[in-house]
Amino acid sequence: MHAVEFVFAIGWAAFWIYWLVAAISTKRSHVAWSRELRIRAVVFVGAVLLVRLGAFKHDGLNSNPWRAGLGLFLFALGLGFAIWARLNIGRNWGTPMSKKEEPELVTSGPYRLVRHPIYSGILVAGTGTAVALSWVGLIAVALAGVYFVYSATVEERYLTEQFPDTYPMYKRSTKMLVPLIF
Repeated sequence: MHAVEFVFAIGWAAFWIYWLVAAISTKRSHVAWSRELRIRAVVFVGAVLLVRLGAFKHDGLNSNPWRAGLGLFLFALGLGFAIWARLNIGRNWGTPMSKKEEPELVTSGPYRLVRHPIYSGILVAGTGTAVALSWVGLIAVALAGVYFVYSATVEERYLTEQFPDTYPMYKRSTKMLVPLIF
């Protein structure tokens, strides 16, 4: 295993372990399981089909140090942004498309820049991983992006219902995933 691959493996593992541990202290929530499970099943089946069709074969690992450096930078930037967002939202964090009991609208920290900074951070980190290791990884980032846009759209419906006076104004003033663009 190359050193760069090792850094990404350790970085992603540490991130997801932190994520699971941090989830313990969140507020209770209700998840629209049937809808969420269907969407996750479609993404999972799509990923399995891509693997079975050989989409990730015959693509050697990158050996360009500039690409590796850029990828590591994007990876660290993305995970740092997602962690900053997770710390900022605190106990209000929940699984995608969940409805919180006693919700609070968080618009500070990274939420001033985008409405869904955790999704943004994970996508930037995934893009960094693909840039550093293999361009084919951008397929996985694109699939995650589709899922995140869908999840964000559903979450925003809930937030508009929960905060009818403040969320529409926040939505108009802040982009969904990419500051100043989208």
